Amino acid sequence: MERHDAPYPVGLRLAGRRVVVLGGGQVAQRRLPALVSAGADIVLVSPSATPSVEAMVTAGEVRWERRRYQDGDLADAWYALIATTDPAANAAASAEAEARRVWCVRSDDAEAATAWTPATGRTEGVTVAVLTGRDPRRSAAVRDAIVEGLRDGSLAAPHHRTRTPGVALVGGGPGDPDLITVRGRRLLAEADVVIADRLGPRDLLDELPPHVEVIDAAKIPYGRAMAQEAINSALIEHAKAGKAVVRLKGGDPYVFGRGMEEAEALAAEGIAVTVVPGISSSISVPGAVGIPVTHRGVAHEFTVVSGHVAPDDPRSLVEWAALARLRGTLVLLMAVERIAEIAEALVAGGRGADTPVAVIQEGTTAAQRRVDGTLGTVAARIAEEGVRPPAVIVIGDVVTVGGALTGGTRR
Repeated sequence: MERHDAPYPVGLRLAGRRVVVLGGGQVAQRRLPALVSAGADIVLVSPSATPSVEAMVTAGEVRWERRRYQDGDLADAWYALIATTDPAANAAASAEAEARRVWCVRSDDAEAATAWTPATGRTEGVTVAVLTGRDPRRSAAVRDAIVEGLRDGSLAAPHHRTRTPGVALVGGGPGDPDLITVRGRRLLAEADVVIADRLGPRDLLDELPPHVEVIDAAKIPYGRAMAQEAINSALIEHAKAGKAVVRLKGGDPYVFGRGMEEAEALAAEGIAVTVVPGISSSISVPGAVGIPVTHRGVAHEFTVVSGHVAPDDPRSLVEWAALARLRGTLVLLMAVERIAEIAEALVAGGRGADTPVAVIQEGTTAAQRRVDGTLGTVAARIAEEGVRPPAVIVIGDVVTVGGALTGGTRR
């Protein structure tokens, strides 16, 4: 049988228009923010209100008439939300709304209303509203699935009219594809060209549509490399061709990622740049194996150092001696192949040879493993276990804090 009671969806433009809310309880508290965002001229009629609703009144977002509903309150209203605890007042207000042809939502009796409130979500200029008849929980579930898909890029809905060509420097996180930011993943889904580092979340590249051009920056440590100038040129070339370009980098673009060099090169050419921060491996990889880089009573500071600055000349030796005097945690990135000299310099600078050290290779990925030692033994332990980059090295007493919270193989 054909149904004749299905709701007809429509978007109401309420900016500057009178909206009357009857009742200042929890229902009003949930619904008022969306009406405020819509720019409605809101009048609240209620003898009392929750603290959150009162805060909206204090902020000037809502006008409050502290009294019960009276006939005539809906005059000149475009929309009414009826949510008092008095069934008789709700029925009377609903009848007035019907007589005045005012769209009316009732929290106590949906059948008596002339409008239903959909489950609504918003992301990046898109409003998603879902109605599933008389099943509000299903509406909310469908709404959540759509909004989450739009946010993380798993639901493809690229811009067509408003998309602006340019470059997004996206921090891809430590390696696990689930650890890229929601914004980063969405920009990937909208890209025409992706220039990717080896240490970026490679699994995400497999999800890109066939038309997306993927360029391997080939920044492999001590191996074949694409010069930074060539990377800058590729970014500029594709952006000037009108493409939406994502520069996908491991970790965070600005933590030893040369992101600022790329941003400056693009800005010099007048190209719009969006920087999307990423989760740095300096904190996420230790955390993945149960090591907090700070812990009350153990370490109240941590220092992140590039292993490329090895103690092989007098100036850098002074720097490592200063680092040795710090009492907090040291986190070394890109230091596997120079750890012997670094450990020796730290011990010479005053750090105890028995200071705990953890080396985490390919942290947050399926190949993650952890090797433990001390400053006195770490070089030998790395050689014994065949540890290769990429790896994060953590030095300090926090290494022994995690206990049973470790993740990955520990040796």
